[in-house]
Amino acid sequence: MSTFVQKPAEVEKKWILIDAEGLVVGRLATIIAMHLRGKHKATYTPHVDDGDNVIVINAEKVALTGKKYSDKKYYWHTGYPGGIKERTARQIIEGRFPERVLEKAVERMIPRGPLGRRQMKNLRVYAGMNHPHEAQQPVALDVASLNSKNTRSA
Repeated sequence: MSTFVQKPAEVEKKWILIDAEGLVVGRLATIIAMHLRGKHKATYTPHVDDGDNVIVINAEKVALTGKKYSDKKYYWHTGYPGGIKERTARQIIEGRFPERVLEKAVERMIPRGPLGRRQMKNLRVYAGMNHPHEAQQPVALDVASLNSKNTRSA
């Protein structure tokens, strides 16, 4: 019996809608990354983009456990000497682009390279409730019901 290898022309992509309100960032990011890569499918092939398209709404209402909301730092470098910058998760979530916290969490779970960049283009994250993908008829995925730890209990 030979190993199954899916060809790019045979890939069937679905659209999945996830409501991130009250969900823990890391646990949500692992589920999103798994769906983007296609690892939840029996036809998974590592070198083919056979994952689904994922739409995430309410990204500004995600939850962080412990003291990560105030203590977790995101670093970047300007390219100039001494140009290291940092922001806390709180500053980003309360700032102009709150969806970046979730985008970065997922991006860092996807392998780097051409395939990973193509898979990240299948992710659409929106801070609020509205999204322009109604025509694709996305199927809602209830992440909160998968595991009790996926939601923040405080």
